[in-house]
Amino acid sequence: MRGLCFIRNTPFALMASSVLHRSVESAAESCCSVVELRQYTLHPGQRDTLIELFEREFVESQEALGMRIIGQFRDLDKPDRFVWLRGFPDMEARDAALRAFYGGPVWAAHRATANATMIDASNVLLLRLARADSGFRVDGLDRAPIGATQCSEHVIVATICYLSAPRQDAPDALRASPTGGEPGLGRPCAGQAFIDSFEDSILPALADAGAAIVGAFATEGSENTFPVLPVRDESVFVWFSAFRNSTHYESHRAQLEASRHWREEIHPSLRARLVSDPEILRLSPTARSLLT
Repeated sequence: MRGLCFIRNTPFALMASSVLHRSVESAAESCCSVVELRQYTLHPGQRDTLIELFEREFVESQEALGMRIIGQFRDLDKPDRFVWLRGFPDMEARDAALRAFYGGPVWAAHRATANATMIDASNVLLLRLARADSGFRVDGLDRAPIGATQCSEHVIVATICYLSAPRQDAPDALRASPTGGEPGLGRPCAGQAFIDSFEDSILPALADAGAAIVGAFATEGSENTFPVLPVRDESVFVWFSAFRNSTHYESHRAQLEASRHWREEIHPSLRARLVSDPEILRLSPTARSLLT
């Protein structure tokens, strides 16, 4: 499979449950082999200003150039943080689409207003599917119209695992294969053993505790061919979970903490593979987010 680190036979498609009123599983196929997870730190009080501008001017204009605006979110724990997900078919398409958008009339007309809301826009992880069927299923979903203001109570949680990078002399199977290229030429990404462990132990425990896993990704190992927009040079594995509301998420956390198997086996094994504790983003979808 072009652009993927590792493939297994057990489909990730089976991991989403019917936990949501509007299931992401209803969309026909996984969206986007390459995904950017973008976190913007904004000036105090400017988040809603940026969201209104973004949802009015930057959704359809980017999608017309071949990108997929998967989700826009308010970070529930950081009032001045805006988070969004942008997807692409592959790295070649990403390069062409970004050049067209940031060199085009819509960005030229609105970039000053957008940039005025921001302190920092460089917190970006460039990701690719952990497996061929581990992407977001949003292609069959309808986006709310421009001007919509009613937001879902659903909560999307991104769990970012910062992995211990493979040694420089590690086998090719433990290194990134750039999109369209050969293993061993790019940045390190999640290895086969980590992905297997996630599927075999972590994923079932999360599902048993009420989570619907709606996407799983690893670092895209290819060179960032659009350096005007920098990305973080770190090896990560990221999974996205969906919950009906904040109460449902807190119940999920309580179930995990009450599980002896999670506390004494799964979590310590996970933590031993990481350079730090996982980063948890609790995200509230905006009115026009596809991913809810």
